[in-house]
Amino acid sequence: MKKSPDSVDATLALLSEGQYVADRSLATAVFLALKLNRPLFLEGEAGVGKTEIAKVLAATLGRRLIRLQCYEGLDVSSAVYEWNYSGQMIEIRLAEAAGAKDREQLRGDIFSKRFLVKRPLLQALEEQEGGPPVLLIDELDRTDEPFEAYLLEVLSDFQITIPEIGPIVAKTPPIVVITSNRTREIHDALKRRCFYYWVDYPDAERELEILHIKAPGAGKALAREVVAFVQKLREMDLFKLPGVAETIDWTSALTQLDVISLDAQSIDSTLGALLKYQDDIVRLQGSDAARILDQIRNEMAAPANS
Repeated sequence: MKKSPDSVDATLALLSEGQYVADRSLATAVFLALKLNRPLFLEGEAGVGKTEIAKVLAATLGRRLIRLQCYEGLDVSSAVYEWNYSGQMIEIRLAEAAGAKDREQLRGDIFSKRFLVKRPLLQALEEQEGGPPVLLIDELDRTDEPFEAYLLEVLSDFQITIPEIGPIVAKTPPIVVITSNRTREIHDALKRRCFYYWVDYPDAERELEILHIKAPGAGKALAREVVAFVQKLREMDLFKLPGVAETIDWTSALTQLDVISLDAQSIDSTLGALLKYQDDIVRLQGSDAARILDQIRNEMAAPANS
C-alpha cells in the first residue's frame, strides 16, 4: 500500500504510473480530495475517463476497489445492506426447538452482524487489508433522488445507521469517487459534501498521448489522423459526441484491419466503433467523412508548406 501523494506533482506522477494522462487541473482536484478526505465528484460526458480515475487510484495506491454501479430503482438492500432472512429463519427454528423463551434475546441474536449481508456502501466503511478502499459510486445520475438523499449521511460522516444495530462508522474514511454523466442534475446538498470537477474532452495533444499509451499498436501517422478527425467531430452538432473511450476503440479497430492511414472506405466501414447512434453514422458516412478527412490533411500539410 502506498501513501497518498503529498503534492500535485506527486499526484500527476501517480496517475501517470497508472497510465492515466491527466492535466494539472484534474491532478489538483484529485490531490485536494485525497488530502481533505472529501469525496471527489466527477461530472462530464460519457467516455471521458471519469470511472478510470477510481480504478487507477485503487491500483496505484494498492487499495481494494469497491464499485457501486448505479441504476434506476437502486435501493438500500442492493447498495447498503440486507438481512440474511433464510439464516434468521433457521436460527428461529433452532431456538424454538431448543425451547428458548426469551424473545428479546432471540431478536438480538437474529439482528446481529452475523446475519448482515453487506453491500458495497457498507463494505467500504469496513477496515480493509492494505488500507481504506476506493469506493466508486458510478453514474449517480441514473439513480433517483431518495437514494441520493440517503448518501448524505454516508458522505458527511462516513457512517451508516442500521435501525436494529445503530450507526456503523468507518475508522478511516474510504477514498470516494462519484461519477455522473449529467443525464439529470445532482442536488446541491450532495455536491457540497464533495470536491467537484468537470472532466472535459481532452485537447488534441493530450488525446494523442492517451492513444500512444492505450493503443500502442497504432502507427504515429494513423494516431495523428484519428485524433484530428475526432477533434473535428466534436465541433459538430451530433447526437452523441465520441469520447476518449470511443477514440481508443476506433483506433484499435483500424489497427486490427491493418489500416496505416485513414481513407474514406476505412472510415465508413468502422464508424460503428466511434459513433453509437445510427443518425450520426448516416450523417457522417460518405461526403461528410471525406470532407473532414480532406480538411485535416490540408491542415496537417499547411505547416510543412509554410
